[in-house]
Amino acid sequence: MTDDTTPRAVVPANVNEPDRIAFGLTFRQLAIIGGVGLGGFAVYRTFGHLLPPVVWIVAGIVGCCVAVVVALGRRDGLPLDVWLRHGVALSRSPSTLTPGAARATSVAVVAGKPSIPAPLRSPVTSVSSTGVLTSEDSKKVLIACGTTNIHLRTGGEQGALLDGFGRFLNSLTGPAQIVVAAQRHDLTAHAQAIADNAPRLPHPALQAAADDYAEFLLNLDTERDPLRRQVLAVVTGEHVADTAVRALSGLGVEAVALDGPAVTSALANAVDPYSPAVPGPRAVPGTPITLRSPT
Repeated sequence: MTDDTTPRAVVPANVNEPDRIAFGLTFRQLAIIGGVGLGGFAVYRTFGHLLPPVVWIVAGIVGCCVAVVVALGRRDGLPLDVWLRHGVALSRSPSTLTPGAARATSVAVVAGKPSIPAPLRSPVTSVSSTGVLTSEDSKKVLIACGTTNIHLRTGGEQGALLDGFGRFLNSLTGPAQIVVAAQRHDLTAHAQAIADNAPRLPHPALQAAADDYAEFLLNLDTERDPLRRQVLAVVTGEHVADTAVRALSGLGVEAVALDGPAVTSALANAVDPYSPAVPGPRAVPGTPITLRSPT
Protein backbone atom coordinates (compact mmCIF):
# COMPACT_ATOMS: atom_id res chain seq x y z
CA MET A 1 0.00 0.00 0.00
CA THR A 2 1.23 3.47 -0.84
CA ASP A 3 0.01 6.91 0.08
CA ASP A 4 0.43 8.06 -3.52
CA THR A 5 -2.72 9.86 -4.62
CA THR A 6 -3.66 11.17 -8.02
CA PRO A 7 -3.76 14.98 -8.08
CA ARG A 8 -6.86 16.60 -9.40
CA ALA A 9 -7.22 20.16 -10.66
CA VAL A 10 -10.69 21.62 -10.15
CA VAL A 11 -11.74 23.74 -13.14
CA PRO A 12 -15.23 25.32 -13.19
CA ALA A 13 -17.34 23.90 -16.00
CA ASN A 14 -18.93 27.30 -16.72
CA VAL A 15 -15.68 29.29 -16.91
CA ASN A 16 -16.69 30.73 -20.29
CA GLU A 17 -20.33 31.36 -19.42
CA PRO A 18 -21.49 35.01 -19.46
CA ASP A 19 -22.69 36.62 -16.25
CA ARG A 20 -26.33 36.24 -15.26
CA ILE A 21 -27.91 39.66 -14.74
CA ALA A 22 -31.48 38.89 -13.61
CA PHE A 23 -33.93 35.96 -13.61
CA GLY A 24 -31.09 33.63 -14.61
CA LEU A 25 -30.69 35.49 -17.94
CA THR A 26 -27.65 37.18 -19.43
CA PHE A 27 -27.56 40.76 -20.63
CA ARG A 28 -27.90 39.60 -24.25
CA GLN A 29 -30.98 37.53 -23.47
CA LEU A 30 -32.58 40.33 -21.45
CA ALA A 31 -31.87 42.79 -24.26
CA ILE A 32 -33.58 40.55 -26.83
CA ILE A 33 -36.67 39.83 -24.73
CA GLY A 34 -36.91 43.36 -23.34
CA GLY A 35 -36.36 44.95 -26.74
CA VAL A 36 -39.15 42.89 -28.30
CA GLY A 37 -41.44 43.68 -25.36
CA LEU A 38 -40.79 47.42 -25.50
CA GLY A 39 -41.15 47.44 -29.28
CA GLY A 40 -44.46 45.56 -29.08
CA PHE A 41 -45.76 47.92 -26.38
CA ALA A 42 -44.83 50.95 -28.47
CA VAL A 43 -46.63 49.50 -31.49
CA TYR A 44 -49.73 48.80 -29.38
CA ARG A 45 -49.77 52.34 -27.95
CA THR A 46 -49.57 53.77 -31.47
CA PHE A 47 -51.88 51.45 -33.43
CA GLY A 48 -53.91 49.78 -30.67
CA HIS A 49 -57.19 51.33 -31.73
CA LEU A 50 -57.00 49.83 -35.22
CA LEU A 51 -57.42 46.15 -34.21
CA PRO A 52 -59.48 44.28 -31.62
CA PRO A 53 -57.76 43.42 -28.30
CA VAL A 54 -57.87 39.68 -29.08
CA VAL A 55 -55.66 40.19 -32.13
CA TRP A 56 -53.13 42.13 -30.09
CA ILE A 57 -53.09 39.43 -27.41
CA VAL A 58 -52.43 36.68 -29.97
CA ALA A 59 -49.75 38.77 -31.68
CA GLY A 60 -48.14 39.51 -28.32
CA ILE A 61 -48.05 35.81 -27.37
CA VAL A 62 -46.50 34.88 -30.74
CA GLY A 63 -43.92 37.69 -30.53
CA CYS A 64 -43.04 36.76 -26.93
CA CYS A 65 -42.57 33.10 -27.88
CA VAL A 66 -40.33 34.01 -30.82
CA ALA A 67 -38.23 36.34 -28.63
CA VAL A 68 -37.81 33.66 -25.94
CA VAL A 69 -36.80 31.02 -28.52
CA VAL A 70 -34.26 33.37 -30.13
CA ALA A 71 -32.87 34.45 -26.75
CA LEU A 72 -32.61 30.99 -25.18
CA GLY A 73 -32.21 28.71 -28.22
CA ARG A 74 -28.92 27.37 -29.57
CA ARG A 75 -27.93 25.89 -32.92
CA ASP A 76 -24.60 24.29 -33.89
CA GLY A 77 -23.09 25.39 -30.57
CA LEU A 78 -24.03 29.06 -31.10
CA PRO A 79 -26.78 31.21 -29.59
CA LEU A 80 -29.71 31.31 -31.98
CA ASP A 81 -29.49 35.07 -32.58
CA VAL A 82 -25.78 34.75 -33.47
CA TRP A 83 -26.57 31.78 -35.74
CA LEU A 84 -29.28 33.78 -37.53
CA ARG A 85 -26.96 36.77 -37.89
CA HIS A 86 -24.29 34.57 -39.47
CA GLY A 87 -26.91 33.09 -41.81
CA VAL A 88 -28.00 36.55 -42.99
CA ALA A 89 -24.38 37.61 -43.49
CA LEU A 90 -23.64 34.43 -45.44
CA SER A 91 -26.67 34.89 -47.69
CA ARG A 92 -25.57 38.43 -48.55
CA SER A 93 -21.89 37.61 -49.14
CA PRO A 94 -20.49 36.51 -52.53
CA SER A 95 -20.81 32.78 -53.06
CA THR A 96 -17.47 32.52 -54.89
CA LEU A 97 -14.22 33.22 -53.05
CA THR A 98 -10.87 33.17 -54.84
CA PRO A 99 -7.39 34.33 -53.87
CA GLY A 100 -6.19 37.67 -55.11
CA ALA A 101 -7.94 40.88 -56.05
CA ALA A 102 -10.96 41.12 -58.29
CA ARG A 103 -10.19 42.25 -61.84
CA ALA A 104 -12.31 43.17 -64.82
CA THR A 105 -10.96 40.18 -66.75
CA SER A 106 -12.31 37.76 -64.14
CA VAL A 107 -15.92 38.87 -64.53
CA ALA A 108 -18.27 35.95 -65.19
CA VAL A 109 -21.73 36.57 -66.61
CA VAL A 110 -24.41 34.37 -65.04
CA ALA A 111 -28.02 34.79 -66.18
CA GLY A 112 -27.15 38.16 -67.69
CA LYS A 113 -25.69 39.55 -64.43
CA PRO A 114 -21.96 40.06 -63.87
CA SER A 115 -20.53 38.14 -60.89
CA ILE A 116 -17.10 39.17 -59.65
CA PRO A 117 -15.42 36.68 -57.27
CA ALA A 118 -14.54 38.16 -53.92
CA PRO A 119 -10.93 37.86 -52.75
CA LEU A 120 -10.16 35.24 -50.12
CA ARG A 121 -8.08 37.10 -47.54
CA SER A 122 -5.91 35.22 -45.08
CA PRO A 123 -5.40 36.63 -41.57
CA VAL A 124 -1.68 35.86 -41.98
CA THR A 125 -0.01 38.81 -43.66
CA SER A 126 3.61 37.63 -43.72
CA VAL A 127 5.87 34.70 -42.82
CA SER A 128 9.58 35.26 -42.22
CA SER A 129 12.32 32.78 -43.03
CA THR A 130 12.82 32.15 -39.30
CA GLY A 131 9.17 31.07 -38.87
CA VAL A 132 7.70 34.25 -37.34
CA LEU A 133 4.29 34.94 -38.88
CA THR A 134 2.38 38.18 -38.62
CA SER A 135 -1.36 38.01 -37.99
CA GLU A 136 -3.59 40.82 -36.76
CA ASP A 137 -0.53 43.06 -36.28
CA SER A 138 1.09 40.64 -33.81
CA LYS A 139 4.04 38.28 -34.15
CA LYS A 140 3.35 34.58 -33.59
CA VAL A 141 5.52 31.46 -33.52
CA LEU A 142 4.41 27.89 -34.26
CA ILE A 143 5.81 25.05 -32.16
CA ALA A 144 5.39 21.43 -33.27
CA CYS A 145 4.70 19.31 -30.20
CA GLY A 146 4.52 15.66 -29.38
CA THR A 147 2.32 14.10 -26.72
CA THR A 148 2.80 12.39 -23.40
CA ASN A 149 0.54 9.97 -21.53
CA ILE A 150 -0.30 11.27 -18.07
CA HIS A 151 -2.65 8.42 -17.11
CA LEU A 152 0.19 5.87 -16.97
CA ARG A 153 2.19 7.96 -14.49
CA THR A 154 2.15 7.76 -10.73
CA GLY A 155 0.44 10.41 -8.64
CA GLY A 156 3.70 12.22 -7.94
CA GLU A 157 4.67 12.21 -11.62
CA GLN A 158 1.23 13.48 -12.59
CA GLY A 159 1.54 16.30 -10.07
CA ALA A 160 4.95 17.25 -11.47
CA LEU A 161 3.56 17.28 -15.01
CA LEU A 162 0.62 19.46 -13.98
CA ASP A 163 2.95 21.86 -12.19
CA GLY A 164 5.22 22.02 -15.24
CA PHE A 165 2.30 22.68 -17.56
CA GLY A 166 1.12 25.40 -15.19
CA ARG A 167 4.56 27.01 -15.34
CA PHE A 168 4.38 26.90 -19.15
CA LEU A 169 1.02 28.68 -19.10
CA ASN A 170 2.22 31.26 -16.59
CA SER A 171 5.30 31.99 -18.70
CA LEU A 172 3.17 33.12 -21.65
CA THR A 173 3.08 36.88 -22.15
CA GLY A 174 0.27 36.94 -24.71
CA PRO A 175 -2.56 34.91 -26.21
CA ALA A 176 -1.73 31.31 -27.08
CA GLN A 177 -3.51 28.46 -28.83
CA ILE A 178 -3.01 24.70 -28.93
CA VAL A 179 -4.25 23.15 -32.18
CA VAL A 180 -4.78 19.39 -32.43
CA ALA A 181 -5.63 18.23 -35.96
CA ALA A 182 -6.07 14.80 -37.49
CA GLN A 183 -5.04 14.51 -41.14
CA ARG A 184 -4.96 11.63 -43.58
CA HIS A 185 -1.55 9.97 -43.73
CA ASP A 186 -0.32 8.72 -47.09
CA LEU A 187 1.58 5.43 -46.63
CA THR A 188 2.56 5.07 -50.29
CA ALA A 189 5.94 6.78 -49.84
CA HIS A 190 6.81 4.55 -46.85
CA ALA A 191 5.82 1.40 -48.73
CA GLN A 192 7.88 2.44 -51.76
CA ALA A 193 10.94 3.16 -49.61
CA ILE A 194 10.70 -0.28 -47.99
CA ALA A 195 10.29 -1.99 -51.36
CA ASP A 196 13.30 -0.12 -52.78
CA ASN A 197 15.56 -1.07 -49.87
CA ALA A 198 14.39 -4.69 -49.62
CA PRO A 199 16.92 -6.06 -52.18
CA ARG A 200 19.79 -4.65 -50.05
CA LEU A 201 18.94 -6.84 -47.07
CA PRO A 202 21.48 -9.62 -46.40
CA HIS A 203 19.05 -12.56 -46.24
CA PRO A 204 16.25 -13.69 -48.58
CA ALA A 205 13.88 -14.16 -45.62
CA LEU A 206 14.39 -10.54 -44.61
CA GLN A 207 13.77 -9.44 -48.19
CA ALA A 208 10.53 -11.43 -48.33
CA ALA A 209 9.43 -9.96 -44.98
CA ALA A 210 10.15 -6.44 -46.24
CA ASP A 211 8.15 -7.06 -49.43
CA ASP A 212 5.23 -8.41 -47.40
CA TYR A 213 5.35 -5.39 -45.11
CA ALA A 214 5.37 -2.99 -48.07
CA GLU A 215 2.36 -4.80 -49.53
CA PHE A 216 0.63 -4.60 -46.14
CA LEU A 217 1.15 -0.82 -46.03
CA LEU A 218 -0.26 -0.43 -49.54
CA ASN A 219 -3.33 -2.50 -48.64
CA LEU A 220 -3.77 -0.52 -45.45
CA ASP A 221 -3.58 2.75 -47.38
CA THR A 222 -6.13 1.49 -49.94
CA GLU A 223 -8.68 -0.23 -47.72
CA ARG A 224 -8.50 1.96 -44.63
CA ASP A 225 -8.14 5.65 -43.91
CA PRO A 226 -4.94 6.04 -41.85
CA LEU A 227 -4.67 9.28 -39.91
CA ARG A 228 -1.84 11.17 -38.31
CA ARG A 229 -2.17 13.63 -35.46
CA GLN A 230 -0.56 17.05 -35.56
CA VAL A 231 -0.20 19.16 -32.43
CA LEU A 232 0.80 22.80 -32.83
CA ALA A 233 1.25 25.39 -30.10
CA VAL A 234 0.86 28.97 -31.32
CA VAL A 235 2.45 31.51 -28.98
CA THR A 236 2.52 35.28 -29.31
CA GLY A 237 5.86 37.06 -29.41
CA GLU A 238 9.13 36.52 -31.23
CA HIS A 239 11.24 35.86 -28.13
CA VAL A 240 8.98 33.41 -26.29
CA ALA A 241 9.59 30.42 -28.56
CA ASP A 242 12.76 29.26 -26.77
CA THR A 243 11.11 29.60 -23.35
CA ALA A 244 8.03 27.68 -24.51
CA VAL A 245 10.16 24.92 -26.08
CA ARG A 246 12.17 24.50 -22.87
CA ALA A 247 9.00 24.42 -20.77
CA LEU A 248 7.38 21.79 -22.99
CA SER A 249 10.57 19.73 -23.18
CA GLY A 250 10.62 19.67 -19.38
CA LEU A 251 7.28 17.82 -19.55
CA GLY A 252 8.81 15.06 -21.67
CA VAL A 253 7.18 16.42 -24.82
CA GLU A 254 9.18 16.72 -28.01
CA ALA A 255 8.87 20.36 -29.06
CA VAL A 256 10.58 22.33 -31.81
CA ALA A 257 9.88 25.79 -33.21
CA LEU A 258 9.03 25.67 -36.92
CA ASP A 259 11.03 27.66 -39.42
CA GLY A 260 9.52 29.59 -42.33
CA PRO A 261 9.14 26.71 -44.85
CA ALA A 262 7.65 24.44 -42.17
CA VAL A 263 5.18 27.15 -41.11
CA THR A 264 4.13 27.65 -44.73
CA SER A 265 3.58 23.90 -45.10
CA ALA A 266 1.49 23.78 -41.90
CA LEU A 267 -0.68 26.67 -43.10
CA ALA A 268 -1.16 25.03 -46.51
CA ASN A 269 -2.24 21.76 -44.86
CA ALA A 270 -4.65 23.64 -42.59
CA VAL A 271 -6.34 25.27 -45.60
CA ASP A 272 -6.98 21.87 -47.23
CA PRO A 273 -7.25 19.35 -44.36
CA TYR A 274 -9.04 16.69 -46.44
CA SER A 275 -6.15 16.10 -48.84
CA PRO A 276 -2.97 14.23 -47.90
CA ALA A 277 -0.24 16.56 -46.75
CA VAL A 278 2.49 17.25 -49.29
CA PRO A 279 5.77 15.97 -47.79
CA GLY A 280 8.58 18.43 -47.21
CA PRO A 281 8.71 22.17 -46.59
CA ARG A 282 7.28 24.87 -48.84
CA ALA A 283 8.77 28.15 -49.96
CA VAL A 284 8.04 31.18 -47.81
CA PRO A 285 5.73 33.72 -49.54
CA GLY A 286 7.79 36.28 -51.41
CA THR A 287 10.83 34.01 -51.78
CA PRO A 288 11.94 33.39 -55.40
CA ILE A 289 11.90 29.71 -56.35
CA THR A 290 14.89 28.68 -58.46
CA LEU A 291 15.68 25.39 -60.14
CA ARG A 292 19.09 24.32 -61.35
CA SER A 293 18.84 22.55 -64.69
CA PRO A 294 20.56 19.15 -64.79
CA THR A 295 23.71 19.12 -66.87
